[in-house]
Amino acid sequence: MNDKQAAARPEAQAEVPTLTPRVEVFEDPEGITLRADLPGVPKDKLELNVEGDSLRIEGEIALDAPEGLEAVYAEVRLARYRRAFTLSSELDNSRTDAQLRDGVLTLRIPKHAHAQPRRIEVKVD
Repeated sequence: MNDKQAAARPEAQAEVPTLTPRVEVFEDPEGITLRADLPGVPKDKLELNVEGDSLRIEGEIALDAPEGLEAVYAEVRLARYRRAFTLSSELDNSRTDAQLRDGVLTLRIPKHAHAQPRRIEVKVD
């Protein structure tokens, strides 16, 4: 899996500056697990898209200010995350499982059955 510089909509990236979330990718014989840090992004503001061999993660930070108040100082200047990846053809992205918990997105993408290691039984005649 490689980090992809240009997402499916490069013109949209030029319009809105975004944050790049930190990501960890783990591989095992059955597939990969990707974890992305997306603090402040609620489930309804998270968008995951798979198109061909491209995976795009986008999320908007929900900055909640008390009613009638405006932030005088905020360390979060950009309110949107964006990251894109190229997926291996070994991965079965139709069976992707996604969970968002405590600001961490966890994606599990299994490998196609033909790409998974298998044990071959040896028979004795």
